[in-house]
Amino acid sequence: MGRQEHTTGTPVVSSPEALRNVVLVGPSGSGKTRLFDHLVSTTTPGRRPPARDGSRSTTLEVASITYGDLVVNLVDTPGYPDFVGELRAGLRAADAAIFVISAADGVDAATRTLWHECKQVGAPLAVVLTKLDTPYADFDSAVVDCQAAFGEGVMPLGVPVMGENNSLDDIVDLVLGEVHDYTGEARVVRPTSEEHIGFFDTYHGPLMEGIIQEAEDDTLLDRYLDGEEIGFEVVEKALLTAVARGSFHPVVPVSVTTGAGIDVLLHLVGAAFPPPTRAHRPAVYTVAGAGAPELVVDPSAPLVAEVVRTTNDAYVGHVALVRVFSGTLEPDEVVHVSGHLASFTGRDVPGRPNHDEEVRVGPLASPLGEELRPKDKAIAGELCVVQKLPGASTSDTLSAKDSPVVVAPWAMPEALLPAAIRAASRADEDKLPGALQRLAGSDPALRVEHNAETGQVVIWTMGQTHLDLVLGRLADELNVAVETTPVRIALRETFVGKATAKGRHVKQSGGHGQYAICDIDVEPLERGAGFEFVDKVVGGAVPRQFVPSIEKGVRAQLEKGVVAGYPMVDVRVTLFDGKAHSVDSSDAAFQLAGALALKEAATQPGVTALLEPVDLLTVTVPDEHLGAVMTDVSGRRGRLQGSEQSDREGFSVVKAEVPQAELTRYAVDLRSLTQGAGSFEREMVGYELMPAHLVAEHTRQG
Repeated sequence: MGRQEHTTGTPVVSSPEALRNVVLVGPSGSGKTRLFDHLVSTTTPGRRPPARDGSRSTTLEVASITYGDLVVNLVDTPGYPDFVGELRAGLRAADAAIFVISAADGVDAATRTLWHECKQVGAPLAVVLTKLDTPYADFDSAVVDCQAAFGEGVMPLGVPVMGENNSLDDIVDLVLGEVHDYTGEARVVRPTSEEHIGFFDTYHGPLMEGIIQEAEDDTLLDRYLDGEEIGFEVVEKALLTAVARGSFHPVVPVSVTTGAGIDVLLHLVGAAFPPPTRAHRPAVYTVAGAGAPELVVDPSAPLVAEVVRTTNDAYVGHVALVRVFSGTLEPDEVVHVSGHLASFTGRDVPGRPNHDEEVRVGPLASPLGEELRPKDKAIAGELCVVQKLPGASTSDTLSAKDSPVVVAPWAMPEALLPAAIRAASRADEDKLPGALQRLAGSDPALRVEHNAETGQVVIWTMGQTHLDLVLGRLADELNVAVETTPVRIALRETFVGKATAKGRHVKQSGGHGQYAICDIDVEPLERGAGFEFVDKVVGGAVPRQFVPSIEKGVRAQLEKGVVAGYPMVDVRVTLFDGKAHSVDSSDAAFQLAGALALKEAATQPGVTALLEPVDLLTVTVPDEHLGAVMTDVSGRRGRLQGSEQSDREGFSVVKAEVPQAELTRYAVDLRSLTQGAGSFEREMVGYELMPAHLVAEHTRQG
């Protein structure tokens, strides 16, 4: 989404049935973006693939193209694990997925994780094998890897035949039993020959059985196994039905160099992928949280749309990518904008408070990569760009102002890599809060925390690459310079031994003086018990009206800490004696005496200690990396609670209690350990004593 130009015409959608919304998914380096560019240039007259600098893709890119009588919205997603939030947004925008895999690299744990993301939303999937013309590419091995990782429903529709200079010139069509030759300007079809018999021996039988068993005619498979010839029309219908159901995943070999297989892929998109009317639709609720009628993909129904992504473009300002689920979106109309992310997540989302407001829709556009083509309306099922949509953030709902609703947002990833930042100058300090709010509004994967205990601003990201992107956007887009500093952990102080102390505040300076003396015992309580104050004064040594003053002074000092400036917890303070003056004693004097008594008690050797927060760490990890992850967790002072099989095949779950100080870089380290396939959750469970040898580096002045 970016610069507005008029180099190509805007595709016109006749009805939701004439739409296909397709997302390209695949790991970094799979050739996914090259395929996206090739599909766009192939279907758009005069369009050339843009020059790419080879850098990793970090955001969604969308292109609305025409294929026959259809309008196809292609959504290219980042393949790097840091940007799973963009991937999930792309899956919400689309109704089916093209899963791109490099035949030279095969299927690794990170690729299996991406496949799992697609299966979670139930999208129909076709597999595209790329880079067949590169060294080490092996079609047969790639198919075997895909079947082992993704299931037996993965079947090739064609087999590549490499020509001179290892270019992909021919594809043997296993369904039609013919060869498609791509060496000329246009595809040429010719009969198969003896050299192709091995391909059919290997792939044809399993393919036909896999297709036919999906047919509506239950007797068809038995008839095929009995040797009956099944007509192509029957086979094709069963194939397309199986793909649309999501139970069969055809493998299509392609080359963006020769164009081989691109026509087959586009045919699958048009014939097998569902239109919005037959695709999964998200749940919808009233703004009060009650159930609302199911979405109807009808241009004449009330408007319901969702903001898939927001950006701040250098040319046109605030830009929103919107998926229209129901009704018709038009420029200049007033719509209701609802953002209820906190209600669905069950927790406050910094920078994303619940909100409901009415806004006027700005100009609409049809995206073609960086180009924006003017558009007069967007009907149910369409993707469009709104160039001005004030107040709307990613995942917000747009609906008719007289019947406002909220679409249940997609699952937002949890940001788990913290980085503390501070403004580089006073001018940057003034701009930083607004800049962070804008970033959080456009990027649900970013969490901004203002930690009152440590005084730090902490941004939580998905990983180092995501962090670098956020810092770059602050500097380049929002003109705010920041510096990163080590993240401080909010510790606690406590007593580990019993101490007796006297708090004495006696001053005489003419007129009324200040006089308050109190004697206290301090002893530790069990972890999590908090604070207890016990009054054991007898004989009126401390007048009754001043006992609460002493407690108030002690509590105030507990909040400030007495060792390193952190709050003190889990102690019992017992007041057993003291002295007062009939004229000079006061509430303020006894508050100060109570605070002085606690500080005095803490000076005694060996009675105080620091506590560090501990999290319950739950790690989901591929089985082949289980041992390495468990060893790493133990090395982080973690107490392993065991491991068990995950619901995901080939994955295990490890649980351990680990100090927070050991987890500040865990999002990066786990990715390195598991080749990007591991994930984790963390939940604070309490505080524990910090080892003495670590106390010095984690304390700060109070």
